Amino acid sequence: MGLLDGKVVIVTGAGRGIGRGEALECATQGAAVVVAEFDQDAGDTVVKEIDELGGRAVAVSGDVADEAVADTLVQTAVAEFGGLDALVNNAGILRDRTIAKLDADDWDAVVRVHLRGHFLPTRAAVRYWREQQRPGHVVHTSSTSGLLGNFGQANYGAAKAGIAAFSTILAMEGARAGITSNAIVPTAMTRMTYDLMPAEFKARREAAIERGEFDFFAPENIAPLVAFLCSDASAHISGKVFGVQGDSIEIFQPFTSVAEITNGGRRWDPEDIPGRIDELFSGTGVDAAAENMMQRMRYQILDM
Repeated sequence: MGLLDGKVVIVTGAGRGIGRGEALECATQGAAVVVAEFDQDAGDTVVKEIDELGGRAVAVSGDVADEAVADTLVQTAVAEFGGLDALVNNAGILRDRTIAKLDADDWDAVVRVHLRGHFLPTRAAVRYWREQQRPGHVVHTSSTSGLLGNFGQANYGAAKAGIAAFSTILAMEGARAGITSNAIVPTAMTRMTYDLMPAEFKARREAAIERGEFDFFAPENIAPLVAFLCSDASAHISGKVFGVQGDSIEIFQPFTSVAEITNGGRRWDPEDIPGRIDELFSGTGVDAAAENMMQRMRYQILDM
């Protein structure tokens, strides 16, 4: 018996890396899986892997940021497996550049795949659940680049921050209908990230794997939490953002006001603000200068 016995789950970007691990785990937990993947060969390979595990799966190729493809995902789930219970939005791309060097096309491409590619499958799923008057679960994929910011990833970070907000809003809108919406912030070594790592890190990691040690940043480590969030066991949880890596699951707190200055019921004079603004920083731990916010991560990849 698995957490997802009898359920139907769509996973986007499921041909490789984190998405592949999520699709395989959902199948292992008993779900029939719609493997959504831009690269048809990669999607077909994952379907074959699920078949070999004794599971059920079907591949749908195409761009999930295309309206017709997104709608087809839900239609396929219903036609092939009789319904839809959960959607995992994972598909994404990178086009890293500093802002001064970032082409508008690279901005548009990243924002399109991540934000539009989350919105359209989600809308299709929510419309289906509302029409059928049935509950559902959505898991979105944000990033520390969105929550904390990361040098050279303005397009990716902005899109990922938007995804966290999108997830929170969907949670509010879907609450009365039993539709849950949560976001994950995964840290893992995937095809998109591994080539960026220093040679010494790769050598150290590969040696540890050869020794049979736990591979903390393996993409498969993300999947168990996602399978749980796709299940009815998580029906009481919605609108939350979870960090996940290795054997660690953490929760992020949304932006929260930590200090205030007031002006005695009078409109501020701009000339008075310089003498007061530092009150917001003293004692709060907030640095007035630009920070490398990624240093706030609980787990630093290069330190492992």
